[in-house]
Amino acid sequence: MTQPILALTNIDKAFPGVKALDQAGLRVYPGRVMALMGENGAGKSTLMKVLTGIYNKDSGDIEYQGQAASFSGPRDSQHAGISIIHQELNLIPELTIAENIFLGREKTSAMGRILWNDMYQEADKLLARLNVKYSSKTPLGQLSLGEQQMVEIAKALSFESKVIIMDEPTDALTDTETESLFRVINELRDQGCGIVYISHRLKEIFEICDDVTVLRDGKFIGECPVADINEDGLIEMMVGRKLEDQYPRVNVQHGDVCLEVIGLTGSGVHDVSFTLNKGEILGVSGLMGAGRTELMKVIYGALPSERGVINLNGQTINPVSPQDGLANGIAYISEDRKGDGLILGLSVKENMSLCALDQLSKGIQIQHNDEAIAVEDFIKLFNIKTPSKEQIIGNLSGGNQQKVAIAKGLITKPKVLILDEPTRGVDVGAKKEIYQLINKFKTDGMSIILVSSEMPEVMGMSDRIIVMHEGRISGEFDAKDANQENLLACAVGKTVNEEAA
Repeated sequence: MTQPILALTNIDKAFPGVKALDQAGLRVYPGRVMALMGENGAGKSTLMKVLTGIYNKDSGDIEYQGQAASFSGPRDSQHAGISIIHQELNLIPELTIAENIFLGREKTSAMGRILWNDMYQEADKLLARLNVKYSSKTPLGQLSLGEQQMVEIAKALSFESKVIIMDEPTDALTDTETESLFRVINELRDQGCGIVYISHRLKEIFEICDDVTVLRDGKFIGECPVADINEDGLIEMMVGRKLEDQYPRVNVQHGDVCLEVIGLTGSGVHDVSFTLNKGEILGVSGLMGAGRTELMKVIYGALPSERGVINLNGQTINPVSPQDGLANGIAYISEDRKGDGLILGLSVKENMSLCALDQLSKGIQIQHNDEAIAVEDFIKLFNIKTPSKEQIIGNLSGGNQQKVAIAKGLITKPKVLILDEPTRGVDVGAKKEIYQLINKFKTDGMSIILVSSEMPEVMGMSDRIIVMHEGRISGEFDAKDANQENLLACAVGKTVNEEAA
């Protein structure tokens, strides 16, 4: 194999109470895609922040193009030819696509005047490379999350970097957008770029990557060609043990009907009817834009309903706000934990107890001892890795943030728990822990709705599955009768005979 274009060796980095990196390492080769794998909290993001100068390393070496290197910040590393596409978008919705791509480095004349036409033309070429149909003059706020992610990728391409780091680049992309991204990755590989690809989607690693590096608990575990390892071997390297039974469904005797939805119509939802029993997991499948999240938000009260009936334990409810939903005993865990679910500047304790302050108060006085006990109990139950309940939640890994988001809903003691993409951006080890927790709630008799874009997850964890297409239910299956072909057929609007499933 050729010499690496970038090498990080024996990198150490500690924060108060936490050693985030312990002799961590990574090598990136020109013309190859290196997967950087590890559970949430393994140190992947910290290592990339050390590389790009966001954090100063405590010890270790960085070599770039054969020379010792040290960067004072992202702008410094970008100018050197290293770009990073963050999982969290760094874009401004009020500006146009082109203005976002060239923000801070606008094309100007000798007199300092911005050359708008040149900037728009170059931005349009970058978008065409990614098969994005929008004009670069379009305000970014008009784009979907997936389309904004493509703009972030176009921004990285505009630097003509020698090393490009992609942190969960397909997390918000459709299948078509992912195909466009993979085509561009192949082009960059052919041009000699070194690419670091961070993803929890194992299928993508084997589809697009040449090599894989694994971190665990901040330590370098190993590097090998992707062709020399399989999924089970990669998972074992990541978690340090064999991970048996990826979707551990438990069989529970269902109780009475807890939730009944009849003819519900609202924002993006048309004449939807279904029931949910106590001790049951109802999976909700469908393509992006099918109305799954909109349906959940109408039930929860976050979006308005136009007509229809919602019965909870035999009583008709009409939630017109999330506060109504919570008051009626419905907890909704958003697919966008950082946008809708958590306040990153607050502590673990403050985030977790936020929706339950009424239950943790007497009059207008919060009972802080009760709050602390409840939060500590959930930290133990969920195995949340945090130095303390006072830790700022933005400092936790994605998997631990997701556990806090789920605990935030459960601390209200809901009758119905709605989980919208509960394992998005979560590693395989944390997924297993979340599944086991879901099973515990199910065993305790809670009624659970599981919305997921991952068909194996829906089929593996649900007792019954409904499929949505264009805001309507297009199919319903018992889990034992469901298969991916039938779920996908219903997702695109085809009629499937369940008896033939």
